[in-house]
Order: sequence, then C-alpha cells, then structure tokens
Amino acid sequence: MSKEENKAIMRRMLDEVIVGGNFDLMDELVASDFVNHNVVGTGETSSSVGIEAFRQELKALREAFPDLKLPIIHLLADGDKVIAHLRGQGTHLGQFGPIAATGKKVDIASMTIVRIANGKFAERWNLVDRYGMLQQLGVIPSQ
Repeated sequence: MSKEENKAIMRRMLDEVIVGGNFDLMDELVASDFVNHNVVGTGETSSSVGIEAFRQELKALREAFPDLKLPIIHLLADGDKVIAHLRGQGTHLGQFGPIAATGKKVDIASMTIVRIANGKFAERWNLVDRYGMLQQLGVIPSQ
C-alpha cells in the first residue's frame, strides 16, 4: 500500500473509531492478531494481542472521555509505518482506570506508531503523556 493509503487508514481509525465511536469498524481496520504496545507513565510496556483487547481499551477511553478529540499535529508515513503526533483533548466524565470522574478537561500530547499490513493495523506503539494527564486531573500535584 502507498504511504497515502496507510495515512488514510490511520485517519479513519482516529476519526471514525476513536473519536466517532464506531467500534465495529475496527474489524475492517485492525488485524485479528494485532499487537498493541502501550508505554505507561513509568516507562514499562504494557502489551496485548488481538483486536478485542484493543477494542476494550478504546471503549474504556471513550467512556472516560466521551467528548474526546484527537487533533493531528503531524502525520508521517514511511514504508509500512505511520506516525501520528496528536493532542488528546476531552472532559473526564467517566471512570478512567482507578480514577473516578473529575469533570476536568485535559489536553495532552501523544505519539503513536502503527505498522500496517494488508491494509490493517498490525502493530502499534503508543506513548501518551500520562503524567501530564494525571496532573490535569488533579491526581498528582502540578509543579
């Protein structure tokens, strides 16, 4: 697939699935053996395999931040990889892991690299500014 086609797949995932909430579309956009690597705030990687684990992760994010927006700052493609530099913006209105809804707005940076194979997400490496998010939610003090 071309770089532009791969970028279009990333845009569909961001706009239609994560922001739009069309989780059924994931069956078209994500491989059944998809591997998801999330770097947590302490630097470790939390990985999962399979489309269902990824679907549940995204649903939980949408439930916690139902007005989520993901403005794209940079979207780059190189071979089978697409890199997205995003802003995650939303209001914390639902449970987020162990954190009850705070009603606070967040605006955080994230970087995602996705490997696309056969027109689908095959693998993702995701890094979110969780420390900044926890500060904005008032869970940890701001400096």
